[in-house]
Amino acid sequence: MIIKHRGFEPELDPDVYVAPTAAVVGNVKIGGESRIMYGAVLDSEGSSIEIGRCTIVCENAVLRATAAGDRGYPVRVGNHVFISPQSTLLGCRVEDGSYIATGATVLQGAVVRSGAVVAVGAFVHAKAVIPESFFVPPNAIAIGDPPRLYSPDQAEELTAAIKSINFARTAFNVDAPWEDRPARYKQTTQTRSREFGAHFEDLILE
Repeated sequence: MIIKHRGFEPELDPDVYVAPTAAVVGNVKIGGESRIMYGAVLDSEGSSIEIGRCTIVCENAVLRATAAGDRGYPVRVGNHVFISPQSTLLGCRVEDGSYIATGATVLQGAVVRSGAVVAVGAFVHAKAVIPESFFVPPNAIAIGDPPRLYSPDQAEELTAAIKSINFARTAFNVDAPWEDRPARYKQTTQTRSREFGAHFEDLILE
């Protein structure tokens, strides 16, 4: 589906393929020879998405731009990038010739430099910068610039690292204290409810 959102119609080069069950929503530009496969979602929200040439977005991948307060987080994906099934890219930049493996996640403000690999199930946290040709191992969590790698069982270290980057503020413009999780998630859902409410005005083009 090609959908007009917030007054923006997607711009696709003539030889872009969009599968019938994919959704390309709003301020999205896709370069020639790129392929958007079944179930993929490209949603610009209050920002924008730009994808280069010959980039592959596989089945059920989600690419979503967003805004937190008055700051936009666009998605920028370069040329010849492979984005594997069930991966998630939120408000981040992925440079030319990178590989995002199945089930990987890249969050707001993060940068994956050219030739880097984010392996199966790996997680690049907000504002992290992955160097050129760097390999983020399967199920690892990368935080910081330069990135430090954590394993899922490092609960104490992970908690401290995530707290230090103020993720809730970056992603959702939430100011509630780290310790007050009910208040944080109330503000989080309110933020996204307002943002996603713009879809009431969407228009399906094809």
